[in-house]
Amino acid sequence: MTGLVFWVLVALATVTSFATAWALGANSNSPPFAPAIGANAVSTMRAAFLIGILAALGALTQGGSISETVGSGLIDGIAFTSLAATTGLLTATAFMAFGVYTGYPVPAAFATTGAMVGVGLSLGGAPAFDTYRRIALFWALVPPVSGGLAYLTAKMLRRDDIPETVAIPLLAGVVGGIVANIQLSIIPSPTGASQESVAGFVSGVVPVLTVGGVEVATVVVTLAFAAVSFHLIRRRTQTSVDRGVKTFLIVLGSVVAFSSGGSQVGLATGPLENLYRGELGLPVIGLLALGSTGILTGAWMGAPRLLQATSREYAQLGIRRSIAALVPGFVIAQVAIALGIPISFNNIIISGVIGGGLAGGSAGVSRRKIGLTVGFWFFTLGTSIVIGFGLYRAFATVLGV
Repeated sequence: MTGLVFWVLVALATVTSFATAWALGANSNSPPFAPAIGANAVSTMRAAFLIGILAALGALTQGGSISETVGSGLIDGIAFTSLAATTGLLTATAFMAFGVYTGYPVPAAFATTGAMVGVGLSLGGAPAFDTYRRIALFWALVPPVSGGLAYLTAKMLRRDDIPETVAIPLLAGVVGGIVANIQLSIIPSPTGASQESVAGFVSGVVPVLTVGGVEVATVVVTLAFAAVSFHLIRRRTQTSVDRGVKTFLIVLGSVVAFSSGGSQVGLATGPLENLYRGELGLPVIGLLALGSTGILTGAWMGAPRLLQATSREYAQLGIRRSIAALVPGFVIAQVAIALGIPISFNNIIISGVIGGGLAGGSAGVSRRKIGLTVGFWFFTLGTSIVIGFGLYRAFATVLGV
């Protein structure tokens, strides 16, 4: 491959990665603020602005683990070249575009994972079966866990003996405790880890006891975050239940949007990991900055239209079911980020909406639609592997590489 061809492919791979991030920002980050818009807690344009900022920050500070998995954990024995990265991203983006224009539920994580596996096999790599087992197990657990958590949350919110002045602050406390433990690359780690949480940082610098293998400082910081979150939302709901719920919807939407960016950016930047770090010698933060910029511009330019549509859907669901769908979305996204597992955020939300719907009976939950959605997920994964494999062979033959 000549120098000119190499740099052309680098430019094409970069543009394709940015376009993929743009599509993710425009399409995958709307659910978090849709309930708040449906409840008239925030305007559509302000929500789109916040989504862009928060998702981009999440991508920049939390996107490294999933990006690394997509870039080097799916295939053993090879490193993705610029042509391979371009081919995989083009395949995945084509699937996502197909889903947008046809309305079929195409999951970005399935499309990207399948495309990169297909390209890697075409390059002569070996399947990374250990990684596949971890990913498959996590994907299989997402629907029952997300749906189950949403069901339990909706049931709690529907109980007459638990007033909203208690139920909503309790959920805020749970979210606050989790926030204290999310891993961020901007927090220095006393142990030298690439990412650290607020609770982990405090436990690393404060010499306190360890009980049963658990740092006491970690527990204290977690409970402190939970208590502050509970108190703030409790005070708002006691003043006005409506105002307290709307405040919680905005806070919940913010942390979910942040998590969405961290869990999605790796789908766009992962294929370029070897190219940027190995061949060009650029720092990982530069690659994540590319992805976060794409997510930011995609959210600002494309999210308003989708927000208006999804907010109407969430308004029909009601506030309780909307909250019940978003809480497990935040939890599962953070677990996936911590484990470095690529996920489709919309799949989590869909499962949560179904679980929340079942809490009020089976009304509104279509078995046919559920079957169609799950079937198309498997179709996307299998077809993207085949297309990625064949497309790379075709490009390599034409370019003589």
